[in-house]
Amino acid sequence: MRKPIVIAVAAALAGCWQVGPDYVKPKIDTPKQWRFADKEARDTTNLKWWEQLGDPELNRLVDQALRGNLDLKVAVANVDQFMGQYGATRANLFPQISGFGDYLRRKSSTQSLSLPKGIDLSGKDVDYARLGGQLSWEIDVWGALRRANEAAFAQMLAQEGVKRGVLLTLASQVAQTYIQLRTLDKNLDITRFVVKTLEEQLQIENARFKEGYGSELEVRQVESEYQRRLALIPAAEENIAQTEHALKLLLGQNPGAIRRGKSLDDLKLPAVPAGLPADVLVRRPDIQQAEQQLIAANAQIGVARGLYFPKISITSDVGQLSTQAATMFTPGANFWSVGTSMLGPIFTAGKIAGQVQAAEATQRAALANYQQSILTAFREFEDALVASQKTQEQRDKQGARVTAVGDYYRLSKLRYDEGLVDYITVLDSLRQLYEAQIDLLSAQSSTFTASIQLYRAMGGGWVVAEAEKLPKPQEPSVFP
Repeated sequence: MRKPIVIAVAAALAGCWQVGPDYVKPKIDTPKQWRFADKEARDTTNLKWWEQLGDPELNRLVDQALRGNLDLKVAVANVDQFMGQYGATRANLFPQISGFGDYLRRKSSTQSLSLPKGIDLSGKDVDYARLGGQLSWEIDVWGALRRANEAAFAQMLAQEGVKRGVLLTLASQVAQTYIQLRTLDKNLDITRFVVKTLEEQLQIENARFKEGYGSELEVRQVESEYQRRLALIPAAEENIAQTEHALKLLLGQNPGAIRRGKSLDDLKLPAVPAGLPADVLVRRPDIQQAEQQLIAANAQIGVARGLYFPKISITSDVGQLSTQAATMFTPGANFWSVGTSMLGPIFTAGKIAGQVQAAEATQRAALANYQQSILTAFREFEDALVASQKTQEQRDKQGARVTAVGDYYRLSKLRYDEGLVDYITVLDSLRQLYEAQIDLLSAQSSTFTASIQLYRAMGGGWVVAEAEKLPKPQEPSVFP
């Protein structure tokens, strides 16, 4: 009786081999120009980069978003879900024990039973009681269950990568939206300044016209420009309100006003690393997610190939069985059974072959996706690095333009006051000054945005640290 158990257990203990290919990390063709031992650049990725802008209000907003954003809560819940699925899959490696119990009382009928001569059960009650436990255990001789466990674990880690990606994107979105808000604030300030300047000049021109020193044409020219700029204010205020609402959504809060911190001019530009070791970039959450999906797909090949092999199981029952309730829990009521079973495919009409083919194709697709994610990371980093450098150059040139146009406006105003030019020249210089200031503002905003995109492209160790602060999914337990 014990021989089948010994054989099955011995096979399980000896079953270190696993069906299907073992995972081998693909080689990465990294940009050689990024390979240098720059500890400072490496450490930069671990910083909470938004703190470098020097605005406590922005720090508070990012902190609120990391605690209250609903997309992030969904990502945390999804990790919990995959953790549970992994626990359920891992449980298949262990014996499953269940209990049973039943009781039946019946009266036999001589009209429906053919009983041996001399036995009379008519009018008698019969008790039937059973109580015990059952064990079933599929022995993972071929390693298919271990491959399924490997795939489930990798899928759980891939979901952890998704969560970290949400963290990374969220911090970037909050910072970018805040920069956009402060940009719109300054845009409104510039517009209001121009409107105030034109309003004052309109009063002067009206007075000059009434006193006979000016013409109605000049009054209408100033009034036309004044009304044009005045009409821009409601649209600017609308954009500010919508941006505030977008920022509130990122915080997981109802629409409302956003408290301001430092102005755009007072914010500090984050330090930009000249380059990074490639192994730092491959720590990005999207790359980690893609690799774990590749590991899972690779393991699923083993799960599919395992269907070719028979399943070997051990089953056992133990308990009490009696036809009289009074004799339960007596030595004579004990029973037990133990056995093994084997079930394997003989003819499936190509079903298993199709499943293997599908698993292998999924693995190839996951490999291509992993390689694509690495290429995308390298491209995004270099694009962001170039953008960071070029937007700073653009900002400097726009600053020089504002200085030049400012001189043009000052001189044209002076010559108009001296009667040497008409007011159309002053309006032209004021229009150019306004446009130059708006272009400079746009360049300033683009400089901050490019720096934020650069840090987003780098990923960073801070994501791991922040992920550790989020609610932890419940660790699956082997028992029960």
